[in-house]
Amino acid sequence: MSYEPHDLGRQGETTAVSYLAKKGYRVVSRNYRYRRNEIDIIARDRNTLCFIEVKTRLSRDKGHPLEAVTPAKQKEIIRAASAYLASLPDTETDCRFDVIAIVVHSFAKGVIRHCDIEHIANAFMVEHN
Repeated sequence: MSYEPHDLGRQGETTAVSYLAKKGYRVVSRNYRYRRNEIDIIARDRNTLCFIEVKTRLSRDKGHPLEAVTPAKQKEIIRAASAYLASLPDTETDCRFDVIAIVVHSFAKGVIRHCDIEHIANAFMVEHN
């Protein structure tokens, strides 16, 4: 099966957006960038602003997609989220960090046909020193 990893990731994010919409989330932004850091999806779950990292894999041969959200990756997401929050007029916003792991079972012509989705709300937190 031939594919471009970027295409798989983009399709994973699109799949995650559809999944979130069905759960009642309202997507605020996609692919928010702050310097070299990126947040895949920013969405509202009622009054909570969610910063969501999406990891998509064709198999678990190299581990579960959740394992790719390392402490270093978490720090990058937190940096970008801090910048995003600083740009908001309301500084008292409830927020959390979620991860969506997608394991694809069928990917054809650049489209995910069948997959398993695992959504971890509050997957990690900001550690205050």
